[in-house]
Amino acid sequence: MTPGRTPDLFDAAATEELRRRGPLADRLRPRRLDEIVGQRHLVGEDAPFRRLVEADRLSSAILYGPPGVGKTTIARVVAEVSERRFVPLSATSAGVKEVREVLEDARRRLGEQGSGTILFLDEIHRFSKSQQDALLPGVEDGTITLIGATTENPFFALTAPLLSRSTLFRLEAVEPADLAVLARRGLEAEGAVASDEAVTAAAALAEGDARAVLTIVEVAIAIAGGRGAEITVDDIEAARTTRSLRFGRDEHYDIISAFIKSIRGSDPDAGLYWLARLIAAGEDPRFIARRLVILASEDVGEADPLGLVVATAAAAALDRVGLPEASLNLAQAVVHLALAPKSNATAKGLWAAQADVEHAPVGAVPPELRDAHYPGAAKLGHGVGYEYPHDDPRGWVDRSYLPDELRGRRYFEPSTHGLEADLAGRLERLRADAAGQNVDETMTRER
Repeated sequence: MTPGRTPDLFDAAATEELRRRGPLADRLRPRRLDEIVGQRHLVGEDAPFRRLVEADRLSSAILYGPPGVGKTTIARVVAEVSERRFVPLSATSAGVKEVREVLEDARRRLGEQGSGTILFLDEIHRFSKSQQDALLPGVEDGTITLIGATTENPFFALTAPLLSRSTLFRLEAVEPADLAVLARRGLEAEGAVASDEAVTAAAALAEGDARAVLTIVEVAIAIAGGRGAEITVDDIEAARTTRSLRFGRDEHYDIISAFIKSIRGSDPDAGLYWLARLIAAGEDPRFIARRLVILASEDVGEADPLGLVVATAAAAALDRVGLPEASLNLAQAVVHLALAPKSNATAKGLWAAQADVEHAPVGAVPPELRDAHYPGAAKLGHGVGYEYPHDDPRGWVDRSYLPDELRGRRYFEPSTHGLEADLAGRLERLRADAAGQNVDETMTRER
């Protein structure tokens, strides 16, 4: 409905017809807080959100959660309870023009009738920065109370000014027991019956999505013969033959995070599971390969240098073979890296060096380390005093190669894990040898 237009008899008739013939999920949409299944932390007895709604004191809010968990339902229940005018818009079709019309109408209504306006903006994450900025004046001065619904992480999808003026409420996936309650409501509404096993199967297949469980029930009833049918587990499974594992931007980061942390935590089973989830959801396999190559150096490092070889080989195999076969190469890399000894000593050394580059004094290159491969360099003192390590029987010379300001600074501190233990021993011997040589030189000078 166009903002500001008064509903007519045709609107009312269409609404009534949709309630009679529309999808089961819409026909069973709750109209009171007590009818909402799940989200007890929001709508349960004495929950802060519920108290605000019942007192009609809810200020601008962002409802954040996965699809089908009740964001739109809760917003519409707020509309039923509130004495304020409720204006629904969808960010997929509305723009700045429609928002400004709502704001002007709300300001006029507030001045003429002293009545407020709730603007419900579904899929608010689809609004651009300029579109979100158009909401700010009305939200800031209280002309409207904004209720935005989003499946995307608000901290990624919404502007900081809009977030700071709204209260964030997170909705969780609906529990299987609550989904079973919804499934039985759907069966009752359609005059159908089902075994407990069929109801449990519907709840499991819905995967936390309230709208999905009612859709499964509705399709299963149609498959079984229509209203009054007896629903079996086979009917339920036939109604949900495929799974949609696409995820939004924030869940993308969550699953990648779980994937990396599983490998870092030496759990090959979890690593393979999250890999399978990423592939099934259509994640770019090159992104997965890049993350494995990074992890090989960041989390395995010199504890198992072969880890980087395996990861880069998997990435090369992916380019040469492609999916689905290259999933085996990625899986091999996951298992190898998960079971490899772990060390982040190289990464920590780099991060410490980068911090010194940014914050410590920028020291000059010592003269003996400067480039001496051009005529006249020696006259400038470049390279003078440099000792060629291969000329020493030990293959190294005791000197610092850092700027004078950072002399003695240590960045690489090896662990005792895997092959890095050998490096730790080697480095310790070099440092001990250097310390002994320094002692000898001091004694010679004293004599």
